[in-house]
Amino acid sequence: MENNENAKKTLLSGIQPSGDLHLGNFLGAVKNWAEIADEFDCYYFMADLHTLTVRQDPKELRRRSVAQLAQYIACGLDPEKNTLFLQSHVHEHAELGWILNCYTMFGELSRMTQFKDKSAKNADNINGGLFTYPALMAADILLYQADFVPVGQDQKQHCELTRDIAIRFNNLYGETFKVPEPYIPKVGARIMSLGAPTSKMSKSDPQGCVFLLDKPEEIARKFKRAVTDSDTEHCVYYDAENKPGVANLMSIYSSVTGKTFDEIEKEFDGKGYGVFKPAVGDAVVEALRPIREEAERIMADKAYLQQVYTDGAQKASYIARKTLRKVYKKVGLVEKPF
Repeated sequence: MENNENAKKTLLSGIQPSGDLHLGNFLGAVKNWAEIADEFDCYYFMADLHTLTVRQDPKELRRRSVAQLAQYIACGLDPEKNTLFLQSHVHEHAELGWILNCYTMFGELSRMTQFKDKSAKNADNINGGLFTYPALMAADILLYQADFVPVGQDQKQHCELTRDIAIRFNNLYGETFKVPEPYIPKVGARIMSLGAPTSKMSKSDPQGCVFLLDKPEEIARKFKRAVTDSDTEHCVYYDAENKPGVANLMSIYSSVTGKTFDEIEKEFDGKGYGVFKPAVGDAVVEALRPIREEAERIMADKAYLQQVYTDGAQKASYIARKTLRKVYKKVGLVEKPF
């Protein structure tokens, strides 16, 4: 494998276009991604092939794939600094995914906790893709010889499987894949549901979730209805264990204003939740306003978006093709004549 010590390390992440981005996505991850573009050679793709394990409305999937790309750009992922593309536009993902299926053990796949979770949620559609998609995920990563993969706790098992597959293949055929490391990003805010503050903010709970494209009045309404606690004094102070609702609102307010918890406590000393909750809502409205307006502008410019994902796919394909050609040769496939 090529090894240029002066080259940037490669970082890759795939995001399923399963719905609009929300405040938790932005404050917990995407905001930080925008800040590392100069440090890494970053690849971000809309993982549209992965969504097919669950039945999709074709028209809606196409809309979401492009809309989500626009939202990532609006959040600060500059296409000039990051490679942004749609997974299905780089056919090498599917091709390497099949080959790696043949180097992934049945027992490994059966131990994947996400397969168990997804099977329970889609009992009437437990298809082969649900079972084998970790092999496609491994292909997504290994195609680009990625050094790092940003992972949350729910994806840690898949990253470990990818490493196992890469090591197994390399042991059989010699150095072919770079063995990726999980990337532990700078800690972003862990944003919880406004309606159930002991659970992470999720698009499956639309009333407790603030979407980046929500209108200002909708954001304000959600914050006014946010769960706080049963404290009759309505004091604003940080106590994650006993006041998870207030702690969550303080984390959000801190993230969008830059104020410390001590400063927030002093600001709302004696004012109660009736003042605090609308203030958090107003701060979020102003923080998200430029993102929403930029996303709407980008989504209206279809020619620009098409140019972004075309350029991204062409760059990604060039890298992916080199890896796949090497793999084909190692496993004994006849070299493509074109």
